[in-house]
Amino acid sequence: MSDDTPIDAPAELLKLRASIDNIDNAIIHMLAERFKCTQSVGILKAEHNLPPSDKAREAAQIDRLRQMAKDADLDPEFAEKFLNFIVTEVIRHHEQFRK
Repeated sequence: MSDDTPIDAPAELLKLRASIDNIDNAIIHMLAERFKCTQSVGILKAEHNLPPSDKAREAAQIDRLRQMAKDADLDPEFAEKFLNFIVTEVIRHHEQFRK
């Protein structure tokens, strides 16, 4: 598309929103798969009386995600906040398994 070609803004908006919806679908499915794995971890920890959280693992994960975010041109602070949100939920699940 050249610079002087008019853009059909409503059509372009629909196209971009469809892409966003597809990405959201993928994110939800990936999170569901991630939580299936972390639930298995939580059950294993509960069965072996291991603590629900692992601060060293969490720190390593934060460092890894921050680097991935930088490499992907994503704000590392956002990536860390996102991971912290997920880890908080995972730990909550792990604590429930211990009960």
